[in-house]
Amino acid sequence: MARKVLLFTAQFGDIALDTLCAKIQSWGYDGIEIACNDNHLNLEKLSPEYCEEVLATLKKYNLELCAVSNHSVGQCVTDPIDFRHKSILPPYIWGDGDPEGVHQRAAEEMIKTGKAAAMLGVKTVVGFTGSPIWHLLYSYPPVPPETISDGFKEVARRFKPILDSYQELGVRFALEVHPTEIAFDIASAEMLLEALDYHPAFGFNFDPSHMGYQGVDYLAFIRQFGDRIYHVHCKDVWWSDKPTKAGVFGGHLPFGHQDRYWDFRSVGRGKIQFEEIIRELNRANYNGPLSVEWEDSGMNRECGAAESLKYVKNIDFQPSDIAFDAAFIKE
Repeated sequence: MARKVLLFTAQFGDIALDTLCAKIQSWGYDGIEIACNDNHLNLEKLSPEYCEEVLATLKKYNLELCAVSNHSVGQCVTDPIDFRHKSILPPYIWGDGDPEGVHQRAAEEMIKTGKAAAMLGVKTVVGFTGSPIWHLLYSYPPVPPETISDGFKEVARRFKPILDSYQELGVRFALEVHPTEIAFDIASAEMLLEALDYHPAFGFNFDPSHMGYQGVDYLAFIRQFGDRIYHVHCKDVWWSDKPTKAGVFGGHLPFGHQDRYWDFRSVGRGKIQFEEIIRELNRANYNGPLSVEWEDSGMNRECGAAESLKYVKNIDFQPSDIAFDAAFIKE
């Protein structure tokens, strides 16, 4: 197969790293995308010795570490902070909950995440940026265009120091393009790149599941941003062929509810065209890993992880190094 296949550990955050790695090895994965949490990569413990322990655990199970992920903390760098963020942050980042203090501590933690990646020999940090203007997506009362452009400028102001640090460390940041983030489709991704002055340490984590149900052309995303795709998540999504009680916005219904218009699925069980994605990634010369992110409310997670690996291994292939009709051409 052409690329390494990883398991993203976030959805298994309640399982100790050693125990989880034993499972991941038994399923046949090549490595992991490690999530920053108490059980997998605890940044409070960051030191050369701690990094050696993490790497030793992976080596014990013949697994490679290919990416570090810190979505929740990244979200809090630019989000309007409220009570919801307390539940996704370490207490030392939340502190007294003062929004500006949370923003600053979250930014410092994202820089620390880059340092952890460098210490672990990893080149890519995957995560979120948050957004100061997501709540204005479908706004009434309406807002002037300057309000939206100011939101992009604010994200750039807060994230550029993080990106500068990553560039010095030899690490790249891959934003997962995702609703609730400053970039959630092709148009907003274009705006963000411009706001960041096309920073060399900034790129994207391509996850088609967040685009498909929106009606975004996820194959065009690869064609447009191929040189900025630093990481790939393999996650599927299903959406209905007919009207439902809850539309694209979800109707405040939980994931897995029968009346939703769309829901995440294990790879191969939704509507994402993964073979076409592989072909586009090949055209874009993406040689990085494919990271399985299990998010399927209707399937056991271990079953989903094992099955997803088989699907991704089967669907991935190397591009041809010769034209199929070359043999018919005579000198």
